[in-house]
Order: sequence, then structure tokens, then C-alpha cells
Amino acid sequence: MNIDDYARHFLETVRQSDYSVALTGAGVSTDSGIPDFRSPNGLYSKISQETFELDFFLNQPQEYYKVAIDYIHPLADKEPNITHQMLATLQNQNLLDAIITQNIDGLHQKAGATNVIEFHGNVTGFHCIHCNKTFDRVYVDEQIRTYKVPYCQCRSLIRPDIVFFGDMIPLESLNAAQLSSGSAKVFIVMGTSLQVHPAAGMASLARRYGARLLIINREPTAMDTLADWVCHTELTAFSQAVMNALAANGHQ
Repeated sequence: MNIDDYARHFLETVRQSDYSVALTGAGVSTDSGIPDFRSPNGLYSKISQETFELDFFLNQPQEYYKVAIDYIHPLADKEPNITHQMLATLQNQNLLDAIITQNIDGLHQKAGATNVIEFHGNVTGFHCIHCNKTFDRVYVDEQIRTYKVPYCQCRSLIRPDIVFFGDMIPLESLNAAQLSSGSAKVFIVMGTSLQVHPAAGMASLARRYGARLLIINREPTAMDTLADWVCHTELTAFSQAVMNALAANGHQ
């Protein structure tokens, strides 16, 4: 099958489903200029992996924020790409019920998606580790530039709303993801190699409950052999083909 055939088959499958869920990973955002983590030019080639460890943040918040203000906070300034737009379009046409994302960039929401379950938190929010008061990026960045570390009025440390290694997945997100995955008739995997758990486990859960598993990713994934349908391609090309098929269908 060529890419247009894959796109048409994808849409047919989604149209026949009464509950569809997408799981997205770093590969969805690379075309927005956001590096993934583990590729040769990924984020870990520029900053240490320990930057995302909870103990590192709590013990050396100044070092974390020194990196974050240059490499992590600016993720919020990026713009959605065709894949974000395609998934939001599917949602708006009632062909996609939920998006579970491992990404912290908020680009699904920027593209107009609504039911987005942020498995690893987001880069735009911050809160006090003691009193839980919330803060925005403008305040936090100003504090970093002035004092190197942002503190709440109660004098406690402000932390980002991202899930560090060592953090628990937010219970609300975990419950929502499990509920959606277990209810899915079609479960779509895009831009993730399915190696990071427990997010990757959502695909297994959906499969166990009888969902059809569709995988679209540039590289092979850990669950290709269990999938009903696999397409190894650039996500931008695939998403454009889906958008073209949607447009053609709309004019028929």
C-alpha cells in the first residue's frame, strides 16, 4: 500500500469505530521543532537525563531551572504541526474520542483538540510544593532571572507541572487513560516506540480489551507484532494524506 491507501484504510477503520483513542509520543512534535529525547540530536544529547529526575530537581533546583529556562520552558512557544492538526480535526468530526499524550508541550490543545489526557504533565503550569498555589511561566521565568530559583510567597520551592522520573503519574490522568484505553474499539499509536511505561501499557490494555491496534511510527515499535495494522512512515506525510482524504471525502 502507498501512503494514500494507508490514509484511506486508517479513516475507514476509525469511521467504523464508536470509540477511538490515540496515544502520542515525542515523534508527533519533532516537526514543530521540538527534539525527541533519545535520537542522536535529541534533548539528551544537549542536557543530562538526570535533569528530569525528581531527586535532582529537589536537591539542585538552581541547576534544573538554569537548563529549563533555555531548553524546557520554550517548548510552550512552539506551534502545532500537521499531525496535531489532523488529530484535532478527527476529534472535531467526532472520529476520535480521546488523545493520551506523553508530550508536555501542550500542542494538541493549541491545535484545537479538547479531550487531551496529559500523562506526563505540561510545561506551562507550575505550583508550590508546600501550599500548592499555582503560578504561570511569566512569573516563574522572572523569578529565575532575578533569583535563579522561583519561590512561592510562603517561601517554598515552586516546581513545574511535569512528571519527573521518580514522580507518580497524576492519578486523574492515569484513571482517565485507563478508562479510555479499556473502552477503545480502535487504539491508534503515533510517534512513540512504546518503550516508556506506564504510558506504553495503555496500548496493551486496549488490545487486551479487544481494540484494533493501529501503529503509525517512523521506526518499529515494541508492539508491532501485536498490531492489526502498522505503517512505518514520516508522520507529516501520513497526516497530510489523511487530511487530503478527509477533504476529498467532504467534497464527494
